[in-house]
Amino acid sequence: MSNVITLSLLHPLHKTPVQSWSFGQESVIRIGRSTDNNVVLYSAVVSRHHVEIHRTDGGWAVKSIGTNGTYLEGRRITEVPVEDGIVIRLARSGPNIQIHMSEEKRDPLKELLSRRRTEEDAKEFDHNTQSEPHGESALPHQTTIINS
Repeated sequence: MSNVITLSLLHPLHKTPVQSWSFGQESVIRIGRSTDNNVVLYSAVVSRHHVEIHRTDGGWAVKSIGTNGTYLEGRRITEVPVEDGIVIRLARSGPNIQIHMSEEKRDPLKELLSRRRTEEDAKEFDHNTQSEPHGESALPHQTTIINS
């Protein structure tokens, strides 16, 4: 899969991914409260149609179409090019979405869990303890409800 864009909802305090969505074929990705969006976020400050992320000649761009605005580094934006790893905020006090672009499908949550498992295994090895093998388990499906 080429030119994959991955959107990750970040935990409000820890800034770690709590849910991710990957897209490879879409030319426009819509985020908002309405169920006709690609990414549906149930938050009072998120507009029904809040953000569009669309392909451009040079990559991707984020366009704010919601009433409460979209923010990048604390500044309200109308449209900006996507740079790998940027974090946009939907409304002044709304959810944070991190955007990654890659040539392959990424799953930031699985990457985080994998890193933690590696760190735990290293600690267990340092303490000369036996380690149970970690099985590959599927992550449960989540409905994203954000209390704002």
